[in-house]
Amino acid sequence: MTAPTHDLTARPWFFCGIGGSGMLPLALILKGLGAQVAGSDRSRDQGRSAEKFAWLEREGFHLFPQDGSGVTSAEQVLVASAAVEDSVPEVVRAKDLGCERMSRAQLLAALFNAAQRGIAVGGTSGKSTVTGMIGWILTATGRDPTIMNGAVMKNLRAPDAPFASARVGQGAVFVSEVDESDGSIALYRPEVAVLGNVSLDHKSLEELRALFGDFLATAKVAVINFDDPESAALAGRASTVLGFGIESADAAIGVEPGSVVQRADAIKARVIDRRDGSTHPLTLRQPGRHNLYNALAALAGCAALGVPLEEAVAALGGFEGLARRFDIIGTSPSGVTMIDDFGHNPDKVSATLSTLKAHPGRVIAFFQPHGYGPLRQMGAELAQVFARLLGPQDVVLLCDPVYFGGTVDRSQGSARIVDLIEAAGGRAEYIPAREDCGARIVELAQPGDRVVVMGARDDTLTTFAEGLLAKLG
Repeated sequence: MTAPTHDLTARPWFFCGIGGSGMLPLALILKGLGAQVAGSDRSRDQGRSAEKFAWLEREGFHLFPQDGSGVTSAEQVLVASAAVEDSVPEVVRAKDLGCERMSRAQLLAALFNAAQRGIAVGGTSGKSTVTGMIGWILTATGRDPTIMNGAVMKNLRAPDAPFASARVGQGAVFVSEVDESDGSIALYRPEVAVLGNVSLDHKSLEELRALFGDFLATAKVAVINFDDPESAALAGRASTVLGFGIESADAAIGVEPGSVVQRADAIKARVIDRRDGSTHPLTLRQPGRHNLYNALAALAGCAALGVPLEEAVAALGGFEGLARRFDIIGTSPSGVTMIDDFGHNPDKVSATLSTLKAHPGRVIAFFQPHGYGPLRQMGAELAQVFARLLGPQDVVLLCDPVYFGGTVDRSQGSARIVDLIEAAGGRAEYIPAREDCGARIVELAQPGDRVVVMGARDDTLTTFAEGLLAKLG
């Protein structure tokens, strides 16, 4: 990391919601750079994810109840997302003391923009996987990057680092996923901007086109998915473009026609570099066509940084994936396979279900919506995805959305989505409590079934999936 980070590490930091998927890696990076970091988290106060918070304390993070007691000095910088209410005790205390406040995105952008070379990964879906792939390629090829990810990277996980969603390196490159949902993507100044796809999620397509177009325009090199019409349409905003794709003959990094072989646990292809005509065999441990796109995005991104494609493809063959991204927890003695997955928007759910339905066996999909607001915005499209991709023998179960308190409108929930799925010809059940959904899954499951647990913003979903697998034994 370069000299400007000194200003960031010279002051003490306090993270409100330090255990969150966006906050935790930032806290790890700051502490790894030498900063003093403390924090609080509502989940810790409620007794959830105890293992994570115990690990943070062992790593030297000072944790406090979310009652304001950890904010003690005007020198501290409070890191809190824009969604954190002004009534939260840490925010009240920080305001009284005159502490500087930064959002997660502002801090990440400050760290990212201070690096000598930055590669930012954007798009509606696949950001965390592509970031993990790029980070692993750069690590495996000796480039010692700093990595900021929203998910645990299995290659970097170890007994003393079970929540490895970040890596602090001494090399010149900082690789990070960047978020368009809050508009913060505009804060970054990447050397390389990677755009995997553009589709409806938190904003309208018109807003997304503007945000992603500006993102590409800021970079020296834009790496763009030529197979995605919305992404390809933005290529004109970039000064230099390196395209990737499976189908497009114009993509510099592509796939040899007829070389794709899909298996239940992997995907194979011959990657072609149209800049010199060379081809390179790739075996990816993560199944699904969407993961081949993720791999091509990562390979093209690394190529834009000067990594030889042959080196990058070889390194990617050793990529172990991310926790909660089509993460096969295990198979019960009775032959039921349990999968833990981050699917929470139409694109991600579609990718997961398409991968499952490419192979034989019934699918039992459990879906926990990640909030009432997102469910209102994308619920109808989600219902169409479930109804279209799941067959008459498959079933989807929905419990109530994640709710950890606050003033959100809870008038429309999961029951509406189940009605929409059934109206579209799908098979679905609404069971309010997650534990009762689990009991129903155990009752339904038969040998050869694949059970997929989907949802976001709740670390306990993995524990839920592991518990289901044990019960199926």
